[in-house]
Amino acid sequence: MPRSTLLALLVLLTSAGFISCHSDHQYSAPLSESDQQFLPPEWAVNANIYEVNVRQYSAEGTFKAVTEDLPRLQEMGVRILWLMPIHPIGELNRKGTLGSYYSIKDYTAINSEFGDKNDFRALVSEAQDLGMKVILDWVANHTAWDAVWTESNPEFYMTDEDGSFYPPVDDWEDVIQLDVENRDMWEAMIQAMEYWVREYNVDGFRADVAYMVPTEFWITARERLEEIKPVFMLAEAEEPEIHRAFDMSYTWELAQTMRDFGAGNATLADFDAALENSFNRFHKRDFRMVFTTNHDENSWQGGDTDLYGTNFKNMAVFAATVWGMPLIYNGQEAALNKQLEFFEKDEIEWGDYIYQDFYTTLLDLNTRNQALFNGEIGGDYRKLHTDKDEHIFAYKRIGHHEQVLVLLNFSDEERTFSFTDGHEGVWTDVFDGSEHEIGSPTTMSPNSYMLMERVYMSH
Repeated sequence: MPRSTLLALLVLLTSAGFISCHSDHQYSAPLSESDQQFLPPEWAVNANIYEVNVRQYSAEGTFKAVTEDLPRLQEMGVRILWLMPIHPIGELNRKGTLGSYYSIKDYTAINSEFGDKNDFRALVSEAQDLGMKVILDWVANHTAWDAVWTESNPEFYMTDEDGSFYPPVDDWEDVIQLDVENRDMWEAMIQAMEYWVREYNVDGFRADVAYMVPTEFWITARERLEEIKPVFMLAEAEEPEIHRAFDMSYTWELAQTMRDFGAGNATLADFDAALENSFNRFHKRDFRMVFTTNHDENSWQGGDTDLYGTNFKNMAVFAATVWGMPLIYNGQEAALNKQLEFFEKDEIEWGDYIYQDFYTTLLDLNTRNQALFNGEIGGDYRKLHTDKDEHIFAYKRIGHHEQVLVLLNFSDEERTFSFTDGHEGVWTDVFDGSEHEIGSPTTMSPNSYMLMERVYMSH
């Protein structure tokens, strides 16, 4: 569909009853049309996102190695590749041997450890030829101590009473704070972003600590980028205001609740509270990124089984179906159970890709079933109640002609339960295609999931 007709389609679907309005919760009131600054690219409506840590992706740690693996990622169903920062890393006050990707030395250059600009161009081109999009991690709040701007434009930085640069946060001692109110800095930063869209045809950006930069900057940047091509923008932030410029934000509160549950410090009732808070704070049109891990969680919190134990697959099913766009961090399909070093070389151990089929099934469902689409086209969330709510987390996503049913037994024991609000019926198992009659009672194995779908005729 032409991008300009997307909003009209949403209005048509809603008025025709194709987008259900009978959920158990209330979304925020929709934004007025004047506040709807940007529409997401049409290809993002049923997209998922896969984060690539180039350094740790392979023994080579290069763009070429990632490019060689793109057919496998396409087969898995990946739609958006998010590349962690690809720029040269500062050497002054560097952390560790190789430094942090987020210590940017030059916004229009490439880290030679990864390859050259031709290698990067080939990666983007091949990914797009395979039907995937590529977004770059962008750090607009700070640079390396020895960034080119410290010499060419020192006025772009904040300084202390002695005129010295300083870090934005005490333990970020390898970077220095930009003056994010400086409009000349804005212009230089936006020109650098435009460069990657114009010269390499990238499809958007993931903005590091987006909340630490004025929203007006991001709006200005988005306006300029949209003049080149439709772009997709992901904010590392969880403020509704950020959606004036961005398509998607992080579900940090929900992610923290998931980790707390994995550590035994939260209950399933806390899941309900975190979801309800998210529904109430954000508009249904806002894309939300749901994740079990990413580069931060993996490197600083632990691997999948460290975080979630025997429930990590339950958490993956939850993240892929509950709301918004699911994220996979590279290596999860190979049971990434170690914390990848952040400042050193520490490659992923791919093995035999033990969970490749598992994630392929989740991404396929998320891509083809309208009930799981992103934004207003996606189906509503409806919590289902059972007589074992302390162990069983159950819900539906209700779309136009499709529904998805998710049953998660987070208990270490087999549980038999009955629905207290009537949700019996015949469903198709997403993983094996078999038909199941879900009724009362239903029995589930310990730490197990049931993911079902069915087609129905709406009112």
